[in-house]
Amino acid sequence: MDEIPMHHEANTQQSHWLRRGLLLSAAFAATGALVVVPAQAEPTLPGFGSGSSQPALDQPPAQAPFAPPNINIADGETVGVAQPIIITFKEPVDDRAAAERAIKVTSSANVPGNFYWTGTKQVRWKPTEFWPANTDVTVVAGGTSSSFHIGDAFIATVDDNTKMITVTVNGEVVKQMPTSLGKPGYETPNGTYIVGERLEKMTMDSSTYGVPVTDPEGYKIDVEYATRLSNSGIFLHAAPWSVGQQGYSNASHGCLNVSTENAKWFLENSRRGDAVIVSNTQGPTLSAGDGLGDWN
Repeated sequence: MDEIPMHHEANTQQSHWLRRGLLLSAAFAATGALVVVPAQAEPTLPGFGSGSSQPALDQPPAQAPFAPPNINIADGETVGVAQPIIITFKEPVDDRAAAERAIKVTSSANVPGNFYWTGTKQVRWKPTEFWPANTDVTVVAGGTSSSFHIGDAFIATVDDNTKMITVTVNGEVVKQMPTSLGKPGYETPNGTYIVGERLEKMTMDSSTYGVPVTDPEGYKIDVEYATRLSNSGIFLHAAPWSVGQQGYSNASHGCLNVSTENAKWFLENSRRGDAVIVSNTQGPTLSAGDGLGDWN
C-alpha cells in the first residue's frame, strides 16, 4: 500500500484557530477518578490484552517493580480523544499485574478504561470509549509522571460508499471533503485510525514495501500535507493528480487522497490522537497491532 515516508522536510506548526474561535468546547465536571477495568483479549499480539482491575482510590500507586519508564504524552501536551497512553519500560517486565498496580491514571472526568500489553517492555492504557473532550489527565508510573490535556473531540469519518470525509468537532460538522481511497488490490482497511505525525512535505516510495519504482504499480513521488493515520503507511495527503476522481472513484494505493487545499486544512486543524474512522471499503480491518490501530 501507499506510503512509507523516506524523509520529511518540515513538521507542521499546529493551528488552533478552529478550536479557539470557531467552536464551543464541551465542558465536563471535574472529579478526580481512577477507574480501570479488565482488558479485552487480542489474540493477534503476544501478551496483548492482559489487564487487571483497580479501584478508584485517592492514594499513591504501589511501589514500582521497574525503573522510571517513558510515557508517550509529554507533560503539558494536548492530544486528541483517541490517544492511548503508552508506557515503555527500560527492561522487560515479568510481573505485569504488579506493574499495573504501580501505574496510576487519574482524570478530571470519570473515565473507565483498561491496560493491555504489546510485549514485555510496553503496556498501554486507553479509555473504554474515546476520552471526553477537554479532560485533564495525569499518569504516574514509577518515578515518571505526565499531566496532559485532551482537546476538542475532532473526529473524521470516511465513507467509501460516498467517498466523502466528514469532520466534526465536539459533534458539530465543520468540514466535508471528497476523497479517493484504495483501488482494487490496495483497498484501504476499515476501522478506527489515530492521527500520528503531520508532515508538510514527504517522499512516498513504493520500494519501501517491496514494489520497485519501475513496476507498473511502483511510484516515488513528493507529496504535500501528509497526515499519518497508520504505522503501516496510510496517510491523508494532497493528491492533485486525482482530484477528478475524488468523490467518485478509488485510485490510491491505500491512502486517503484529497485536494491540496483540503489536505492543508486537515493537517493544520488536526492534532496527534484525533480519530479517523473508515467504513464500507472492501478492505480488511486495520490491525490492532499497527501502533495506531488500538481501537480495532
